[in-house]
Amino acid sequence: MTAAVSWDIFCNVVDHFGDVGVSWRLARQLHAEHGARVRLFVDDLETFHVLCADVSPALESQEVAGVTIRKWTSPLSFGDPADVAIDAFGSRAPEAYLEAMARRRHAPVWINLEYLSAEDWIEDCHRVPSRHPRFPLVRHFFFPGFTENTGGVLCERDLVTQRRDFLGDASARARLWQAWGMVPPPDGTSVISLFGYGGPAVPALLRAWAEGSEPVCVLVPESRILPDALSVFGRTEAHAGERFGLDALDLRVLPFQTQPGYDRLLWASDCNFVRGEDSFVRAQWAESPFVWNIYAQEGGAHWAKMHAFVTRYGAGLDDDAIAAVREFWRLWNRGETSASVIGAAWRRFWNLRDDLRAHNAAWTAGLRALGDLAGNLVRFSVERL
Repeated sequence: MTAAVSWDIFCNVVDHFGDVGVSWRLARQLHAEHGARVRLFVDDLETFHVLCADVSPALESQEVAGVTIRKWTSPLSFGDPADVAIDAFGSRAPEAYLEAMARRRHAPVWINLEYLSAEDWIEDCHRVPSRHPRFPLVRHFFFPGFTENTGGVLCERDLVTQRRDFLGDASARARLWQAWGMVPPPDGTSVISLFGYGGPAVPALLRAWAEGSEPVCVLVPESRILPDALSVFGRTEAHAGERFGLDALDLRVLPFQTQPGYDRLLWASDCNFVRGEDSFVRAQWAESPFVWNIYAQEGGAHWAKMHAFVTRYGAGLDDDAIAAVREFWRLWNRGETSASVIGAAWRRFWNLRDDLRAHNAAWTAGLRALGDLAGNLVRFSVERL
């Protein structure tokens, strides 16, 4: 399959790392796997630099991993529009860019890439066209999702092989701990990666782990959640490489991870706490049990999104397992402050970890059958060029 010759992706950084994280993965995959020329327009290169150190916040235009990265300023100099233009996650291409698209003899394929959801209604809106009120342009809504009537999720062609090779190579896992400047915890310790938006449930759960009968090693990247985790130890800040202990709890601070590094962190962990969209999807590909900290929305709209995913993901789990997942995720997201309450819910969840691992392997096999998001976008675009 031949990809469109050129793609432009417009990304406003709204949810700190999520929007640009997904846009960056998509841009790289379009270039690497489909041979496309890709320009990624981003309005916040400082945040992008944290995610990818090769991106310089000082440059108006630069090339990284074969992708041209442009600082999205106003007004924007863009030259000719691409064959495919993507408005990512509520971003809107500048008016001047739309005018240039309308002047082309053959209008570009224009896609509004929506946020990932498991809700039923997105199937009715996926691929739906919407005509511009003034220009002879049609924008199509494209929804990532978990069914054959959606766009699927991002997954590079070699991701499954990379994970399998990493897990089968003891020296690769040892090198990962060495890169963090740490020794692995003793056998029998549950290794947990902790990434999220923070809140009162964080110290409550850490206290429950400290008071538990099983040793737990918690890996926390330098990120928004770190101060809440450190509050258990009477600290407000710490640096990568520092380690804190309390009874059964061993907490270690990691540097903020690049995307490839974060994948390896997920693969090396027995359970992954994730947030938003990008890390949420990557945790699913890791196949370990995971806990989703969903981005809170006005009016509590995020609860419907979370329950829709749990219902769809839980198909095939027995009633006790899906109830344990739903209960623990609910307490985590509502900010439960009682260590005893969230600790009891954690134990019910964690006692089912073997069942969850087996279920996750079947779940990801189903996701792969849908085709990946980048490939589905290419197929959709080629049909319209």
